[in-house]
Amino acid sequence: MTNKKTPADWRLATKLVRGGLKRSQFGETSEAIFMTSGFRYDAAEVAADRFAGAAEGFTYSRLSNPTVAMFEERMSILEGLPVAKATATGMAAVNAALTCQLRAGDKVVGARALFGSCRYILDEILPRYGITTELVNGADNDAWARAITPGTKTVFVETPANPTLDVVDLQVVCDLAHAVGATVVVDNVFATPLLQRPTEYGADVVVYSGTKHIDGQGRALGGVILCQQQFFDDHLNQYLRHTGPTMSPFNAWILLKGLETLDLRVTRMCENAAKVADFLADSGKLSRVLYPGRKDHPQHELAMRQMAAGGTVITMDVPGGRDGAFHLLNALEIIDISNNLGDAKSLMTHPASTTHRSLAEAARLELGIGEGTLRLSVGLEDADDLIEDLAEALTRI
Repeated sequence: MTNKKTPADWRLATKLVRGGLKRSQFGETSEAIFMTSGFRYDAAEVAADRFAGAAEGFTYSRLSNPTVAMFEERMSILEGLPVAKATATGMAAVNAALTCQLRAGDKVVGARALFGSCRYILDEILPRYGITTELVNGADNDAWARAITPGTKTVFVETPANPTLDVVDLQVVCDLAHAVGATVVVDNVFATPLLQRPTEYGADVVVYSGTKHIDGQGRALGGVILCQQQFFDDHLNQYLRHTGPTMSPFNAWILLKGLETLDLRVTRMCENAAKVADFLADSGKLSRVLYPGRKDHPQHELAMRQMAAGGTVITMDVPGGRDGAFHLLNALEIIDISNNLGDAKSLMTHPASTTHRSLAEAARLELGIGEGTLRLSVGLEDADDLIEDLAEALTRI
């Protein structure tokens, strides 16, 4: 008789559908939504034991909730890290993962190419509290080596980056950080947990915006932080407990439903994105097309070494600056104008006027985000319909 497998032994599709599943006494097939702020106890001694940590059980949904706990356990099984803590949004996850471990006098090193709100945390919020931040070209390993010095507390990267699709060599950065005792926090939202596993290269903490591919249908906000038990015990536990960036049980239920189809959706979206990227690159109408899965991406070899596919996002530069970009956006019939990504529906955004608007123009240009830059999140539509929509729009610029 063979040994019984644990959830960690399951194959990917099984983890996505059944990881963390717990049924109530009613035997429901779909996860239950426990919309409750608090919990009752059979005796005062039970309440005392739970608050003391001497007995298992829930006390208050700001700290833990049965539906949220199912989402956390499924993400933990999927990522292969022992701790997963859900947050209200992806940015709440980023903020908590960084600030829970930082003190005045610490130093953070980050890649320049980051989502606008992530840049704001590093550029504006952390320095207010006496934390030094240094930003480098994420594609330049020598720049990382110069910046990550003794005294560096943590390193923060997105790879691929939003929206420039810069790729960071995770092995190099993790080795440099660990050599000086620093932790590495990776925002893995563009790659998803299916295409890239940062912990395989040494990352200490992985964060996601569940709002993107995990939900994948534009319904709910959410984030998640994944880490080792020691990081949770030393830094994250008390920070989350007392600051309360808590995920709603209803949102956790939606994200659980999203995880069930994540593999199917991301696989199809990557296939579509590859076809659309080839069309755009061959159209002759654009100044630049970036897609990690194409051989003309500056870091294609590294991207394919770290990722299982090229991803779901394409970045392009339209001639004519903002006017050209807006003409293309306004001519689209199928693809929606939106600042979200990872959705079943294809979405296109103009970063300079939306997601990266808070950055100074010089900073945007340094990153390669011009007035003609557009970010396309490819969805589940037929790729040929998307190509025809883009082909018609390209005649308008």
